[in-house]
Amino acid sequence: MTRTLWINARIVTCDGAVQVSAPGALDLLTEGGRIVALGADLPRGGAKVIDCGGRLMTPAPVDCHTHLVFGGDRAREFELRLEGASYEQISQEGGGIKASMRAVRGLSVEELVTASLPRLDHLLAEGVCTVEIKSGYGLSIEAELNLLRAARQLASRRKVRVVTTWLAAHALPPDYAGRAEDYIREVAIAGLEAAHAEGLVDAVDSFCEGIAFSTAELAPLYDRARALGLPVKIHSEQLSHQGGTAFAAARGAISADHLEYATAEDAALMAASGTVAVLLPGAFYMLRETQLPPVAAFRAAGVPMALSTDCNPGTSPLTSILMTMNMGATLFRMTVPECLLAVTAHAARALGLGHQTGRIAPGLAADLVLWNVETPAQLVARIGFNPLHARIFLGEIV
Repeated sequence: MTRTLWINARIVTCDGAVQVSAPGALDLLTEGGRIVALGADLPRGGAKVIDCGGRLMTPAPVDCHTHLVFGGDRAREFELRLEGASYEQISQEGGGIKASMRAVRGLSVEELVTASLPRLDHLLAEGVCTVEIKSGYGLSIEAELNLLRAARQLASRRKVRVVTTWLAAHALPPDYAGRAEDYIREVAIAGLEAAHAEGLVDAVDSFCEGIAFSTAELAPLYDRARALGLPVKIHSEQLSHQGGTAFAAARGAISADHLEYATAEDAALMAASGTVAVLLPGAFYMLRETQLPPVAAFRAAGVPMALSTDCNPGTSPLTSILMTMNMGATLFRMTVPECLLAVTAHAARALGLGHQTGRIAPGLAADLVLWNVETPAQLVARIGFNPLHARIFLGEIV
């Protein structure tokens, strides 16, 4: 196995406080895809030496909430919202998730892969080494399975870590109108069992909202996920307060996502359960929301905050993790250190991967980025600027 010594970098470990080392103050030794040592003047011991030229080195970004595999286009919905239609109105009239459902059901796995690769490549071009991909646009067992099959295929086509999430409880398809409990049992739970048997699912998610599912309807799905040993998460409190965050926290959810209408009480419950708050400024921006997530309450309670693109066809057609950090700062008033931790250590934790990636520490995966900047503020402040010098996945420059 190749031993590589990375020297002369400004290193931000994201392992605690966000501090930038002076150029050359710390060396990094990697071997076999792992970080072996971090320290001053590490012995070279026959290692290949890479001079980082004083560039900033951070953990590779983790995009911890995406719907990256989909078909079709929903740009017309953007126009409708500009003309005054609401997200709820578009959904009730057959748009939104249901429109994506119709597109997905008409595509093969290979066609889904072909459609999704350009979106994945955009993320990788900004240093992302880990991406979560949800199902949720098929709304039938086979179509949902095909979405996750395509996600697994993406991981074989590119050097990237893909985490898959079962999100069949995303919306109620027309053929189950008025029969949410039947849909959860016959599609969401039955499909989850099939996905688990096929090795396609790493976690279980749902959309708890007035236009989607209630906590009572979702409870059997979460009970089944627990029985299968799968971690759970939830889309909650995006458009209204439905109690999804408290419901998920009580079940030890690894994350609760969106959270615009979450409360200080929700934050306290999340802190107690170790649930990460995943904030999605792309959707907030596209939907022109005004209700801000309770960032101050999350800070006060000690809830770790992650940021993600929420890449999807309708409400967050965003494939830039750098722009996501900028939005977290400008829209949600997060600090630069909070934004960097939000796409590294905290994002990894939101996927249950905090022990594997998201920080620069011995024993973790050598998922790193070298940037042509000197400070994290230069990553967060610029718009339409990609200072990537090198993306390093499992110790290999790719």
